[in-house]
Amino acid sequence: MLKSYLTVFFVSMVPLIELRGAIPIATALSLMPPDNIPQIILTYAVCILGNMIPVPIIYLFARRFLEWGQDKKLIGGMCTFFLIKGKKGGEKLQQKAGRGLFFALFLFVGIPLPGTGAWTGTLAASLLDMNFKETVIACVLGVLLAGIIMLLLSMGVFGAVTAAV
Repeated sequence: MLKSYLTVFFVSMVPLIELRGAIPIATALSLMPPDNIPQIILTYAVCILGNMIPVPIIYLFARRFLEWGQDKKLIGGMCTFFLIKGKKGGEKLQQKAGRGLFFALFLFVGIPLPGTGAWTGTLAASLLDMNFKETVIACVLGVLLAGIIMLLLSMGVFGAVTAAV
């Protein structure tokens, strides 16, 4: 059981997979039986924690690393690519969101689509010089929303509603 929880915890930390992949894995590992609400809540919390641990590290160090690495021989191209891509994505998000950047970041992290999530959202926020506290709060709320959506999808709630209609 501990091995399954550790698996889900570490999968939640992986970029692009994050909590969006960890919750279906938890369901497959029988960590989320529909008749055991305390176990579902515990597993959900483990996924949230795993997804949130990288956020402050990304915010505080990713931009510095990318700026440092953009003129290095082996990693320069990749670092430059991420800086340009993140800056363009952040500016586009800021133009669309205007003063609602916090809410836009929350939705960006919270809607479980490919390429969105806490990793990408935090990197964009750091490139936009968004406030650290606002970034973390928006990411926490977004991860909670994404977790609820994935939990409902994984447990078949949306399928059951669609079948009933």
